[in-house]
Amino acid sequence: MNLRLLLADDHLMFREALRALLERNPEFEIVGESGDGNEIVELVRERSPDIVCLDIDLPGLNGIEITRRLAESQPKVRVIALSVFSDRGYITDMLNAGAAAYVTKAAAGAELLRAIDAVSRNRSYLCPDATDAVREALVGRSDSGIRLGARETEVLKLVATGLTSAQIAEKMEIAQSTVEVHRRNIMRKLDVDSAIGLTRYAIRHGLVSSN
Repeated sequence: MNLRLLLADDHLMFREALRALLERNPEFEIVGESGDGNEIVELVRERSPDIVCLDIDLPGLNGIEITRRLAESQPKVRVIALSVFSDRGYITDMLNAGAAAYVTKAAAGAELLRAIDAVSRNRSYLCPDATDAVREALVGRSDSGIRLGARETEVLKLVATGLTSAQIAEKMEIAQSTVEVHRRNIMRKLDVDSAIGLTRYAIRHGLVSSN
C-alpha cells in the first residue's frame, strides 16, 4: 500500500523540489499540497494523508498550531516538521504539539526520506542538525528526581535520533536484548510507552531546554 503524503510549504520552488524528490519513489503518493496554513487542516481532512510534511513558518496558521489541531482531530496522521531553524525552541514546540519528526530544510533531501521511513514505522526522527541542537541537553539531565544511568542515557539519546534497538545494539556493541532491557527501564522510569513518547517526554519535561 502506498504512503499518502501531503506537502505544506509556502515556498513554491521548495515544494516543487520536494514533490520531484518524493515522486521518484513509486511507494509514495502525493495527495495534495498547499502554501496556506489556514487550508491545511481542512485539506488533511479531505485527502486523508498518512504523513504531512509541514513547514513551521506558514502564512495564516503556523505549523505549530496546525500540528496541535491535527493531533486532536486527526491523530493517525503523522507530521514531519520542516524548518530553516534548528534551535531547541522550535524543536521543542513542534514535538510538544505532536510532530513525529523534525527535519531542517538544509538537510531536506535524504534526511526527509529517512524521516518518512521512520514515522511510517511508528518511530520518531530528528535529523542530525536537530539532534546536535538537543544532544547536550539530553546528557546526564534528570526530571523531577528521575535519574538515568550512563547506559540508559546513551540509549535514550540514540532512541531520540530514531534508531531501532538492533541499530542501537550494533552502535553500542552490546546485545539487542540488553538494549531492550534499557529501553523498558527508561520507559518505566519516565512512564511512557513508545519511542515517540520517549522523545517527546524527554523534551517536554525539561531534558531539553525550550529557551
